[in-house]
Amino acid sequence: MKLGNSSIKLLMMGILGVCSAGCGESGEEGSGGTTSSGSGGTASSASGGTTGTTGSTGMGGAGSGSTGAGGAVETGASSGSTGGVGGTGGGDNSGSDEAVIVPDPSWTCGMPGGIPLPTRGELVFRATLQLGDTHDVGTTQFGHRRLVDVTGGTLTGDKVQATFLTGGMDLELTLSNGSVELEEINILRASDGTLIYLRTCGVAPAGDSAVRIVPDFEVPTSSSLAWLNTGKFAGTRVVDAAAGTIQLDVYDIADVAVGEPKIQLKDPEGVPHQSWECSTATGARGSSVFTESVTLGASLSVGASKRGTRNIIPITGGTVTGGMLLSGLSGSVLPGGADYQLIGSSTVLDARYALSSNDGEVIVVRNCGPFGALVPVFETRADGPYAILNTKQYVSSDPGGAAGGVSLTFYERR
Repeated sequence: MKLGNSSIKLLMMGILGVCSAGCGESGEEGSGGTTSSGSGGTASSASGGTTGTTGSTGMGGAGSGSTGAGGAVETGASSGSTGGVGGTGGGDNSGSDEAVIVPDPSWTCGMPGGIPLPTRGELVFRATLQLGDTHDVGTTQFGHRRLVDVTGGTLTGDKVQATFLTGGMDLELTLSNGSVELEEINILRASDGTLIYLRTCGVAPAGDSAVRIVPDFEVPTSSSLAWLNTGKFAGTRVVDAAAGTIQLDVYDIADVAVGEPKIQLKDPEGVPHQSWECSTATGARGSSVFTESVTLGASLSVGASKRGTRNIIPITGGTVTGGMLLSGLSGSVLPGGADYQLIGSSTVLDARYALSSNDGEVIVVRNCGPFGALVPVFETRADGPYAILNTKQYVSSDPGGAAGGVSLTFYERR
């Protein structure tokens, strides 16, 4: 789809979020501006996390209803084994390689009844993603966050072949009980030129090196790949840190029943849930927090798809200047990520990216919503100098024009 200059200018004024179908219920956020999501969760990175090249280990199941240190409960497995599913931060996962994994209700990946073993379905494709910079954010209000830039890669299957473009992100969150919640956002170009937007949700019990994922595709409804919009898929994601790659194996599970045994994942008590959905919180502007000048790449349009028209504007860099609340903050906008905006009856922005402060801190930003109602959620080290970003609530200005991109200011929400 080609856009006129005025439309492109409007679209480039995006630095925020969209709530995809299959997302969970949203509502007013609590501390840190986060909302529990129902189906369609997403996730982020954590140091250590799920890095590895081997699958999960062990088959000895905990008895029905028993709880392991890794925040998971296994049901329907053989009794007599103790210790549950994995230990905090690692350990064996009793049968998790064969069991249905039931995510926490806050992060269900669109399958609240459980994600079955993907290999029981039919292989759709295998993909190898090339990784760029890894940003270890540290322990935030949600858990230990790690963000990895996707710089390229290939996808190969009998019915689809594609290459990964720059602007993708792998966001991994390792919770204090060792379990993992993953969100990955990628942009692909198929061999016939079709642009594909891929947003993936995943979970893993403590100690599993393979994250079980649920990919969600947006492709033009007029494309020969439109079947990706409506299929039911699951797969695995494994990081090979030494090779600097991620492998995704994705299967069609439309005919796979959700049976037993099951592993129920549970988030730690008292910890806020990260959200798949954009926040819909409202409020007046208080003190300014900081201002960004963000440089942008050329706009990419997926075209009319199942949720509207997805327009992607890569983020290539920029600068950060402190405001009244954080006068000491200065640094840069890291290249990577994008505004993955959705154009329907209105334009909803969904920018995902990170900042690097001059004193070495990393701040993950999600800035979401329609024009006039942008709400950011920040993540940074909970014991770091900018931890106030995790605990207060904020609003964002609409993007304004700046050299090579846009400028916007964040404010404390009243």
